[in-house]
Amino acid sequence: MAFNERITPRIKRNRREVPLTPGYGDAGAPIDRSNPFYFGFIATLGALSAFVLLRALASASQVFVIILVALFLATGLNPAVEAIRRRGISRGTAVTIIFFLVLTFVGLFLALALPPLVTQSAHLINIAPSLLQDLKSNPTVAQLNDNYAFIDAIQNKVESLTSDGTLLITAFGGVIGVGKTVLSGTFTGLTILVLTLYFIVSLPEMTKIGLKLVPASRRPRVALLTDAIISRVGAFVGSQILISFLAASFMTILATILGMPSPVAIGIIIFVCGLIPLIGHFIGSAIFTIIAATQSVSIGIIAFITYVLYVQVENYILTPRIMKHTLSLPGAVTIIAALIGTSLLGLVGGLLAVPVAASIILILEEVVFPRSEQN
Repeated sequence: MAFNERITPRIKRNRREVPLTPGYGDAGAPIDRSNPFYFGFIATLGALSAFVLLRALASASQVFVIILVALFLATGLNPAVEAIRRRGISRGTAVTIIFFLVLTFVGLFLALALPPLVTQSAHLINIAPSLLQDLKSNPTVAQLNDNYAFIDAIQNKVESLTSDGTLLITAFGGVIGVGKTVLSGTFTGLTILVLTLYFIVSLPEMTKIGLKLVPASRRPRVALLTDAIISRVGAFVGSQILISFLAASFMTILATILGMPSPVAIGIIIFVCGLIPLIGHFIGSAIFTIIAATQSVSIGIIAFITYVLYVQVENYILTPRIMKHTLSLPGAVTIIAALIGTSLLGLVGGLLAVPVAASIILILEEVVFPRSEQN
């Protein structure tokens, strides 16, 4: 067969059937995709698209964080909604009940916890110079201050900040900084609240849409695994609430023993701080110590040391045991997952680390290990 006879059918097969348009001529042959210039152009275009996409995702990272937090909260509240639904109540009514309880708790927190916190903070600012002066009366501290003058430096700084009553404004970068902080926090909180409401209402529909992407033969098993993962996330949220409640109870008792004002309000503050991963107990210890320091320096030191000791007990004894009981997750895996999650993604990583680890172990036990046993 001649060369032209071999190549002509190949050209005919590669040529697309394009209808002729009067006045515009015939369609030409398709672009030769094996040409190096074509490959280079497509590769460059793909790299530029990936770069622009990554920049866009980085710019919208805050939005993705809000979406992940809202989705996590919706998944965590879903077991409570399902528990109410099992009593014969519709899903919409169950969601309304849960959100009413959440809003009631938020209102209770704002009404009981914030006023004493603001009052004690203002009181501490006013008596901070006298507290530092009392601290210098300790012989050991006085000797250290004579050598390093750290108390004098702190005292001068506090006096310079509190002399004109602008400590709070200075801490947030001026009046504009205070306004931006308040507005940003309020907007973020409302956005998370609204997204959580939408997600928890539409969670079954979202799950069904996601399952449609799975082949029909595997869909029932994947649906069961998905429900198990959602239930584990809910179990993690319930466990975290239990851990925060234990911390709040202990700190309320401690505040009562130390004679601190408003111990119930302090317990509510510690409960909310305990729900925040990674930085929750740092905030809680700072608030607890500040309120205790308004009584005396020695009470502030005792409160700080006791809080730190309790956090160690919680991190290495209470949390692993509770997670093992509720999530069937070994204690070592809980600690390692939390460390890796916070290192990779910070606050969001700390929030998602333990339920993600529990989900991975579930998939390994139900999918990977049975297959390896069969081979």
